[in-house]
Amino acid sequence: MRYSRLLLPTTKETPNDASLASHIYLIRAGLIQSVGGSGLYNFLPLGKKILDKVRAVVKEELDKAGCQEVSLSFVTPSALWDESGRLEKYGKELLRFKDRKDNDFILGPTHEEMMVNLVRQTVKSYKQLPLNLYQINLKFRDEIRPRFGLMRGREFLMKDGYSFHSSTEDMLREFALMEETYKKIFTRLGLEFRVVEADSGAIGGSGSKEFMVLADSGEDTIVVCNDCEYGANIEAATCQPKVYDTHTACKTVIKKALYDEGKSLCVGFVLPQDAELQETKACNSVDANDLIECDTQQSPSIVVIEETLGAAVDPNAFDAEEINYADIVAVQEGDTCAMCGGALRYTKGIEAGHIFQLGTRYSEPMGTHFLDENGKTQPMVMGTYGIGVSRLLAAIIEQNHDDKGCIWTKESAPFALQIIISNIKDDAQVALGEKLYEAMLSLGVDVLLDDRKDRFGAKMSDYELLGVPHAVVIGKNLSEGKVEFVTRKGMSSIEVDADGILDFLRDTL
Repeated sequence: MRYSRLLLPTTKETPNDASLASHIYLIRAGLIQSVGGSGLYNFLPLGKKILDKVRAVVKEELDKAGCQEVSLSFVTPSALWDESGRLEKYGKELLRFKDRKDNDFILGPTHEEMMVNLVRQTVKSYKQLPLNLYQINLKFRDEIRPRFGLMRGREFLMKDGYSFHSSTEDMLREFALMEETYKKIFTRLGLEFRVVEADSGAIGGSGSKEFMVLADSGEDTIVVCNDCEYGANIEAATCQPKVYDTHTACKTVIKKALYDEGKSLCVGFVLPQDAELQETKACNSVDANDLIECDTQQSPSIVVIEETLGAAVDPNAFDAEEINYADIVAVQEGDTCAMCGGALRYTKGIEAGHIFQLGTRYSEPMGTHFLDENGKTQPMVMGTYGIGVSRLLAAIIEQNHDDKGCIWTKESAPFALQIIISNIKDDAQVALGEKLYEAMLSLGVDVLLDDRKDRFGAKMSDYELLGVPHAVVIGKNLSEGKVEFVTRKGMSSIEVDADGILDFLRDTL
């Protein structure tokens, strides 16, 4: 590609609403464009090219693992979400609307219901199982406060996959296969990541794992062990149980639990005085959609006691309709790892992938059955597997940037090489630049030729901002038979003989 023909509106100005490096550089480098500051973004030519390259890595590894790609409608009938029981539970992030015939629809934030509907119409026998279908398609979540650019936008590109099985054992086999496949994807993209235990949230199911890209700017707090591979989102983290005696000081945190159809209950959570309530664990302990602040004068209908308190708390001291025990405490730094006895610590991560063991959470309510070997009707056992493809662009930059701009990894880079002609009025520089450009194209190297009439300083600033892994700078040293080979990471450079630069590039790239 010739830079002079490229739509790449780079800018020195930092967007007013941008705080993360990825948000700043994606816009400054002319890769994406905000649509009215509403959490919506246009992808410009090179942004779309990078997105397609990341998408291709995801697709290649999934296809190798035996998954099959489909494309489901972005617009989903609300009736399907009614069948699964999620229409009310999902909340206001679900964008709902009516068509001209007054039928109810939503813009899909995830497509479990749509894929289940597809499979129940086409798969009838155990002989057609197992099956793993996926799509890489647009999703929409009506975020209350979209922020951080592609990290938390309202519309995004997501890979969502769904597997269907005749047994739990086979679903667990596929779950393990998808975990290994996701590891290959993130490794190919050059990311440092950790697989952690996670809460299943609105998706549901019996177990899930998140793929966290490690970054100080990450929104998620993850708990990891210094001595083993244990890792978990703070919402699902556990530690070696603590022992409390009858003299332990306790506190009760009062919350209002929200349920479907406007139902709510006052709940009291009892925990050690020095502990913090983990709200996701607490919410799950009463099977609620959400927890909000509650009038502390109101007597709780339900009391949930931290399970490790045991005899330290007398349940008869509470006048409540229901008393339960559950893990509701947030793991603290320095707590003991339940796996190896090591010390736990916090770190930050960006959730880039999430896989779930769904079981029959969707197949039973939606009547997705098959005939087994004995001709008996059984519900299909499911898994679901997601990757935030557009979010990966932001995650790559959060791990790979400096104060000058992006530093793309090999598989994600818009080009493998950038050729920079320092002075477009110098015939010798232009001739060598054109020769190298044509040679690289003939070798199948994805190359960008900066043939603009701009100043050399502006060209180098744009190179640093865009973040192509390597560049050849053809400048005034050409008169001495030398050109410069630059590596974007660290901005290191070496001089190479102009006569040998083509062989050097062939060997290097």
